[in-house]
Amino acid sequence: MVLLWVSVVAVSALAAPDPGAGGQRRGAARVWPAAPNVVLVVSDSFDGRLTFYPGSQVVKLPFINFMKAHGTSFLNAYTNSPICCPSRAAMWSGLFTHLTESWNNFKGLDPNYTTWMDIMEKHGYRTQKFGKLDYTSGHHSISNRVEAWTRDVAFLLRQEGRPMVNLNPKKTKVRVMERDWKNTDRAVNWLRKEASNYTQPFVLYLGLNLPHPYPSPSSGENFGSSTFHTSLYWLKKVSYDAIKIPKWSPLSEMHPIDYYSSYTKNCTGKFTEKEIKNIRAFYYAMCAETDAMLGEIILALRQLGLLQKTIVIYTSDHGELAMEHRQFYKMSMYEASAHVPLLMMGPGIKANLQVPNVVSLVDIYPTMLDLSSDPDELTNIATQFPEVTYSLDRKLRSIINYPKVSASVHRYNKEQFIKWKQSVGQNYSNVIANLRWHQDWLQEPRKYESAIDRWLKTPANPKKI
Repeated sequence: MVLLWVSVVAVSALAAPDPGAGGQRRGAARVWPAAPNVVLVVSDSFDGRLTFYPGSQVVKLPFINFMKAHGTSFLNAYTNSPICCPSRAAMWSGLFTHLTESWNNFKGLDPNYTTWMDIMEKHGYRTQKFGKLDYTSGHHSISNRVEAWTRDVAFLLRQEGRPMVNLNPKKTKVRVMERDWKNTDRAVNWLRKEASNYTQPFVLYLGLNLPHPYPSPSSGENFGSSTFHTSLYWLKKVSYDAIKIPKWSPLSEMHPIDYYSSYTKNCTGKFTEKEIKNIRAFYYAMCAETDAMLGEIILALRQLGLLQKTIVIYTSDHGELAMEHRQFYKMSMYEASAHVPLLMMGPGIKANLQVPNVVSLVDIYPTMLDLSSDPDELTNIATQFPEVTYSLDRKLRSIINYPKVSASVHRYNKEQFIKWKQSVGQNYSNVIANLRWHQDWLQEPRKYESAIDRWLKTPANPKKI
């Protein structure tokens, strides 16, 4: 949906000149004086519910609040796919996931794909990108890739390290995520030294990694864990008493998909209320740091006299469960994972307006939700309305051929695995034995090699869903 807003708002300005405006820059597509600049800031893993009440009461987000007061906020904005690369592929292409065929974090758009920014550049906009993109492929390990491709093989499930928190005790430590701050500085410097001198409009993209949990430690007792990391400076921005402890269903009552996610994320064990509250508090503190980076861009535009000429958009690729439904990360269609922020301000955009309409790249499921009768999403209402469910299912299947899509995914997994297997040669058995989830391989290598062989020989013709 961000793609649509950027292209509609910005490119439409090119197509509709002000009365009396004329002429064009030589050697470039026609650009009219009234065309606004566009700045798009995209963070990672930001729960969109934090941008409006009551989520906004948990942590201080002054620059998100500034955008709300001076622009329009969309209360029901959803990701197209709650995974980094597929979501970003949709955002940059304007295509649904079943059209981009981006199934995981290793397959996105073709590197030569024409994005909305490419089109705007052809129309005379100066363009610049800083920070995280991940719409062609994510930066993930060979272990992650092989695990994804062999998901259909009968392996024993392995768990990630248990989620943890890590506090920098300095009250003055502002720049915790150094890489994001460096990219923010680069964007600000570009605005000051280059964009402010342009005679034509510009488009600036800034991609942030926060508030995504930090990478797993490479060794030690916390190997494989995901870390919610912040400093005391940011933690003080969080209202600890306002943090809600999410309700958890008993393991025996969990949906199989939820249990699978909870198990592989190592969240099926016991967690004290303090542990859960700390994880959530640290996540909110990371959101506060993200807000400050957004603020650097807004302040720079204001100081340069560009704020009134620039459409500023803030959103995220997906949310963060932060221990809701006994999970962290995303990879779920629950609100915490799928609901994203979408805020806009600038010329022609109404101030202090909240739009309740669904504005997302995702399918029709949000229209069926009612966050007032079941705010924790613990009740499956589909079983109560079989006729409605059947009707909606038929409509969805008229858009997506599930058996065809499923067969395509199965084919892709096998093709990628075969290419990887051939690249490592006869040593592949030893290589796969040392991947994160396949530690039992060395004990019974022939058993698992046979499982792989049987899987590769099975026709990619899944049963009709």
